[in-house]
Amino acid sequence: MGFSDLSPPLQGTIFTFFLCAYIFTLVSNGLIILTISLESILQKPMYFFLRNLSVHELCFTTVTVPKLLQAFISKDLSISFLACAIQMFIFFTIGVSECVFLGFMAFDRYMAICHPLRYTSVMNTKMCYQLSVGSWVIGSFVSLGQTSFVFSLPYCGSNRIAHFFCDIPPLLKLACTNTFINELSVFIACMCATVIPTVLIICSYINILTSIFQLHSAESRYKAFSTCGSHLVSVVIFYGTAMFVHLRLDNPFSSYNDRMLALSYCVIIPTINPMIYSLKNKEMKAAIRKLSHKHFRFQGLNKQKNYNNKCYSGIKSK
Repeated sequence: MGFSDLSPPLQGTIFTFFLCAYIFTLVSNGLIILTISLESILQKPMYFFLRNLSVHELCFTTVTVPKLLQAFISKDLSISFLACAIQMFIFFTIGVSECVFLGFMAFDRYMAICHPLRYTSVMNTKMCYQLSVGSWVIGSFVSLGQTSFVFSLPYCGSNRIAHFFCDIPPLLKLACTNTFINELSVFIACMCATVIPTVLIICSYINILTSIFQLHSAESRYKAFSTCGSHLVSVVIFYGTAMFVHLRLDNPFSSYNDRMLALSYCVIIPTINPMIYSLKNKEMKAAIRKLSHKHFRFQGLNKQKNYNNKCYSGIKSK
């Protein structure tokens, strides 16, 4: 159903917001991925995690927003049964993977601040790749179980999903059977995907704060706080809304409220994360400027080369 129940002016406003947010998400996260991949100065564990987080954000919005934009333009609100299942599987794979990945990022910050002498030996390239792949594997297994569980239910009534993507709660409302077991499994899965990383994050930051307050330099304390603060802001927004939507065995809230909450982790967080994490980082900004200078210098050299070739060919013909 998307937002078809809203007035046309409000639909136009939401469409414009979605479009601008999606374009910004693509450009900013793409720039972060490209810069970290190409600049040698950013080949550090922290930027490895930031690049992977940008990949998560790109995938998170791409699996939901383009279909919604298409519905606004073409007025075609239909989605096939198979496409709905695929969308749900990909969406929850990315969602669970990001929950786990944010926990791993907290561990990375813990090692960097509390054990700086051991940081490079523990958070080596192999460990970083293992944590990244591990988050995707966990997300895939959890999502596969939930998706197969939901789509094995009988659907014999309405085919109108009161949401802008195939989420579990609105789909369970359409099933022609008792869905308590499914709701319980979703509750347990979300508990494992959010509460366990949250405990890891809390334990990490208790140790981080203890270490920060032991620093004698005010500049060092500020740098440590700024590094960890961005991660905490993203964690609170992402985990808070995800828990609020999915950690409920009943659903007392309206579909409109759930859609508004889903916007936060589907659109808003992927849009603001590049600004919170990377685009205000001094090393990242310097690397982006360096990369842009290289690009423009390369273009200038190509234009000069083409000009010289034209001049040479003109002289030769004369």
